[in-house]
Amino acid sequence: MLPRRIPLLPRLYAFRKRTKFSTMTGSAQVKRNPHPEFKSVESSRPPFDEGTSFSYTKTIKTDWVPGSGANNDDWKKHKTVEIDPYGEGRKPVDNYKLLISGIIPRPIGFVSTISLDGLSTNLGPFSYTALVNHDPPIFCIGFSGGVDNPKDSCRNILETKECTINVISEFFQEAANYTSINAPHGISEWALSGLTPAKSTKVRPDRVAESVFSVEAVYRAHHEWVSPGSGKGSGVLVILEAISLAKLATLIIDGGWGVLGVNFHVREDALNEEGNIIDPAVLKPVSRLGGISYSRTTSGFELPRPEFRKEVEKEEIKGLVKPKAEGQ
Repeated sequence: MLPRRIPLLPRLYAFRKRTKFSTMTGSAQVKRNPHPEFKSVESSRPPFDEGTSFSYTKTIKTDWVPGSGANNDDWKKHKTVEIDPYGEGRKPVDNYKLLISGIIPRPIGFVSTISLDGLSTNLGPFSYTALVNHDPPIFCIGFSGGVDNPKDSCRNILETKECTINVISEFFQEAANYTSINAPHGISEWALSGLTPAKSTKVRPDRVAESVFSVEAVYRAHHEWVSPGSGKGSGVLVILEAISLAKLATLIIDGGWGVLGVNFHVREDALNEEGNIIDPAVLKPVSRLGGISYSRTTSGFELPRPEFRKEVEKEEIKGLVKPKAEGQ
């Protein structure tokens, strides 16, 4: 376990006393779907362009120079609105909607797990997912709800210490979305979606055979978040690792869990000869926006990372090198 959170500030205690609400973000409360009749709205839109393939474009301003800032001044025409996430009358669902519509696009961890007794599996998409380190490979997944009432995927990971993380591609986005259905415990999302389970090599949960890129991962730590409004668990952060066999052996000797290790799985036509780059044109990843909106990745641009030692040698850069306290 990670260290428990620090004590809440006095103003948060006051907020807790004057505000009563549920910390849950179920579909009924969140009201993600903004359309009374979604199919009729969808029918008015242009068709999905399957012919669009990933391509590189130039960046917006190829003649941008250091110190010139943004490409236009439109931002000066608008004021900003300051929002206190714990302000009077503000509910957790308001912050939820604000954050998922502002922190975009978000990678989706399509997580496959199995119950401790091996009798039940679970498959679902989680957009609170991130890669946070590469050596060792570390992944974080955020689950809504506390450890006393966890989602099935969260419970399975905490009990079995393993899972697979699969990347969602365009060609099975509808099936992946369908696994987010609020099916009762024990009902198979695999069958409901029609997706294909493929046996993992080193962990028990199956990977998604359709996925261009999958990771077999093991549990490293978790931390429960507590709502300042109700004092109840509102979320769980789970840290997962793609662990080496050597390190795993050390963990087992030290009393760790009895799994055999983990792997990456990459579809052969997506992987370069060196085995270190996945082609986005083959991966065709789907990311999460706000509400019920998703996003495609159809184009990209390249921007080299500047190196200070070389840049500072340029005359036009020397005048921009100032102490951080000056005008910052």
